[in-house]
Amino acid sequence: MFKFAVVLFFAILATSTCKRDKCLEGGTHKHRPSPELDMHECTLYSESSCCYANFTEQLAHSPVIQVSNSYWNRCGNLSKSCEDYMKKIECFYRCSPHAAHWINPNYTAGIEFVPLCQNFCDDWYEACKNDATCIHNWLTDWEWDENGENHCKNECIPYNKVYANGTDMCQSMWGDSFKVSESSCLCLQMNEKDAVAIKYLTSESSEESSSVSSSEERACRLLGGLRYNKF
Repeated sequence: MFKFAVVLFFAILATSTCKRDKCLEGGTHKHRPSPELDMHECTLYSESSCCYANFTEQLAHSPVIQVSNSYWNRCGNLSKSCEDYMKKIECFYRCSPHAAHWINPNYTAGIEFVPLCQNFCDDWYEACKNDATCIHNWLTDWEWDENGENHCKNECIPYNKVYANGTDMCQSMWGDSFKVSESSCLCLQMNEKDAVAIKYLTSESSEESSSVSSSEERACRLLGGLRYNKF
C-alpha cells in the first residue's frame, strides 16, 4: 500500500509540474524537454530531458577527461567520489527540465541561486576535499585559449585549501549558480527526491510557496523523514 501511494504521488506530481518545465538557452540545450531513453548518464532526467542522449556519452566513462571544451583533469584526474558529484551538477545544468526555474535573468544560458541541501554540499565537499584544483570559480577563473579550451592560471592545490567547507564550495565554485538552502526539505539533492521539493519551490502561487502546509510536511516525511524548516 505504501509503495502504491509513493508511485501515485509521483505520477500526480509529474503531471502537475511538466507543463511548467522548459530548458535553459545554452548551446547544448533543447528548446523544450522531451524523453531521452538511451542516456548513458543523467538518467534521472531521461523521461523529460533538456539534453540529448549523445551529450551524456562524455560523462559515461571514468575518469571524465573533457565535457564539451572544458577539461576536468587540469590538476589530474578527479577521484571517483568527487567525479560523481561533478556529474550530478553537470547533469542538472545540462539535462534537468527544472533548471530553468532558476534561470539567470542576465544570462539565459545560466542558472542563479538554485537551493541545494546542506547535507548535499557537505557530502560533496567530503568527496572532493583531497582532490586538486587551480581555480576558485569554475565560471570565471579559467584561462581560455583560441580553441575555447580551459587552462590553469595558478598552481594546483587541494580543494580543502580553496574552500573552507561545503557551504563555501557550493556557493562559490559555480559563482551565484547555487546557494545552500536554509530548509532541510525544500532544497535539491540531485536525486529522485528532488521532485517533491521542486513542486513547492516552483509553485505558481507566492502564497503557497511562502507558507508551510501540512501536505508539504507529509511529502517530506514520505521521502525520508526530512525535517522541514521555515525560511
